[in-house]
Amino acid sequence: MLAKSALRASTAVVAASAVALIVASCAAEPASVSAPTTESVVEGLDAPWSIAFHDGVALVSERDSARVLEIADDGETREVAVIDGVAPAGEGGLLGLAVHEGELFTYFTADDENRVERREITGEAGDLSLGEPTTVIDGIPAAGNHNGGRIAFGPDGMLYVSTGDAGDRDSAQDIDALSGKILRLAPEGGIPDDNPFDDSPVYSYGHRNPQGIAWDAEGAMYASEFGQDTWDELNVIESGGNYGWPDAEGIADDDDFIDPVQQWSPDDASPSGIAVTGSDILIANLRGERLRVVPLDDLTTSTEQFVGELGRLRDVVTGPDGATWVLTNNTDGRGSPSPGDDRVLRLDSD
Repeated sequence: MLAKSALRASTAVVAASAVALIVASCAAEPASVSAPTTESVVEGLDAPWSIAFHDGVALVSERDSARVLEIADDGETREVAVIDGVAPAGEGGLLGLAVHEGELFTYFTADDENRVERREITGEAGDLSLGEPTTVIDGIPAAGNHNGGRIAFGPDGMLYVSTGDAGDRDSAQDIDALSGKILRLAPEGGIPDDNPFDDSPVYSYGHRNPQGIAWDAEGAMYASEFGQDTWDELNVIESGGNYGWPDAEGIADDDDFIDPVQQWSPDDASPSGIAVTGSDILIANLRGERLRVVPLDDLTTSTEQFVGELGRLRDVVTGPDGATWVLTNNTDGRGSPSPGDDRVLRLDSD
């Protein structure tokens, strides 16, 4: 991963460029480009939230039913488990999934908290099951909205967890609070010795509601974040970094905070899951109903695909075969479902 000083310098350069880009964008909308063709992998999902892969098998979480489904090659789904203790309400429920060394990690909203659990995955494709749960971290503040919920393993083998401010804006600036943060943990839940704050899982802070985490081949970490009324963000995440919320939203040009490398109006964005390909960052957008493509060699620019064609997009991942998978989210109470929603789509760029 980039050294802290180098990453901060890099972030400052791209942030400055982003300011110029945003001024220019007042006169021109982001370019829409020819989108790849789509193949429907599965249809009829109920408020799906996350996709993860185990030995080539796609697993999907459903927010409100608390089900984990496996998707067969023929597009049929099979219920692997219903996660006990999930208490769906508002934006809360069964959210992020991650797979690591034969275990499924789940982030979910319980009665009075968000927490992460892990379970052994057993069986073969078409007959997967989950073992008993072990808590990785609990006590993450929960609310009807701003629950964060994305979990992912970094190239360092550590588990990263995005948490929202759960409606308590000031907690995002409180290092002792778990809300409004990106957390970093060992897979079993321990705190790594090289975390930026002693005896704390907090990796970065000053976040409102981050819902996307991904890394490029050089180890740089990126996160998407919902703003309030003004700017949604794409950030380069630095260990110990302060990203400003609630004192700053979008590019603040304040030395106390790390500015986003790109920002958009929430009407055009509301970014959730993200993925990094060999050359681009892909960002699934909910309210904006589009897939945004940010080139890694110029983080201040972007193009758009599927604008208004697929509805709300919750997650985007790279499959084991290198193909891009996109998860729609039109049945969560905020979208306008079309026949077949919700769906997992596989993109064919040929």
